[in-house]
Amino acid sequence: MEAEYDFSKLKSRKNPYASKLKKPVTMRLSEDVISYFKEMAEEEGVPYQSLINLYLRDCVSQHRKIDISWKGPTKG
Repeated sequence: MEAEYDFSKLKSRKNPYASKLKKPVTMRLSEDVISYFKEMAEEEGVPYQSLINLYLRDCVSQHRKIDISWKGPTKG
């Protein structure tokens, strides 16, 4: 093993995994949602944030869409 290495002659290149890196975000989640994923994560032996990421990744890969229809009180 050398005492010093000369990296000045190396050519730089793009990180091929850069697009796969995770980006930290801040989200406001309901307590019941967090509890649900924490319980499931404990059963599976994985961190709950990883479990949430896996769930969302599955939604992306399956092109899942949520039906958001806000129903107000009926008139009559």
